[in-house]
Amino acid sequence: MPKVTLRPAAESDAEAVAEIWRHGWADGHLGNVPDALVAIRTPESFRSRTIDGLAHTTVAVVDGAVAGFVMVVDEEVEQVYVSSAHRGSGVAGVLLAEAERLVAAEGYREAWLAVAPGNARARRFYERNGWSDNGVFDYPASTADGPIPVPCHRYIKAVN
Repeated sequence: MPKVTLRPAAESDAEAVAEIWRHGWADGHLGNVPDALVAIRTPESFRSRTIDGLAHTTVAVVDGAVAGFVMVVDEEVEQVYVSSAHRGSGVAGVLLAEAERLVAAEGYREAWLAVAPGNARARRFYERNGWSDNGVFDYPASTADGPIPVPCHRYIKAVN
């Protein structure tokens, strides 16, 4: 595994985070979420959502470059993405462990996250890391015009 440094995201990380998010989101979501959501997830939408979420974002840095990131809000692990160049390297596991630590540090006993049913790679990753599928629900994906319900699996893990 490469040497991974975790730190809070800075404004200077926004472009790298947005690109990792956009490419990773496409890999895991195209064909697995409503077409209406795909239509509005433009490069600019990832940039603006990245800027809006910077205060909740931790980046993983490898060899001086952002290799991935995690966004945590309250007890929800909202986003976990690793650049394609770092998939399978252990960076995602480091980020997920940090997300669990952050949720616990806020006093929550359980973390949760949403995974599109067709995103088999992500589902296997979470299960290998001790997360449990707690059932299907409609995740309210945020958009400028209001939420779009996205069928997802709710994964949970005790963190305290």
